[in-house]
Amino acid sequence: MSELTKQFVDDLANGKNAEAGEAFKDALRDKVASSLDNARQDIAKSVFNGVEAQPHSDPKPEYAGTNDKTDVVFDTKGDEIEFVPNEEQPQQD
Repeated sequence: MSELTKQFVDDLANGKNAEAGEAFKDALRDKVASSLDNARQDIAKSVFNGVEAQPHSDPKPEYAGTNDKTDVVFDTKGDEIEFVPNEEQPQQD
């Protein structure tokens, strides 16, 4: 018998009904909390059983080689922007 249950029985036997009521609530609260904790532990043990770990991110793309220059430039909407390299731009006076 738990200490809280013993307190409840003793208070009830001594005619301390108000104290017995509080002791009963405490004993019931302790019992429910203990049951919930046990259920939580059982669920936690079984949640990841049989589940294989997944990679943290997508695989890296393959690198096709060096390409220092591009002839096509796109804006943020995906539309092509006409690109003229600096050395080919007409001189402005």
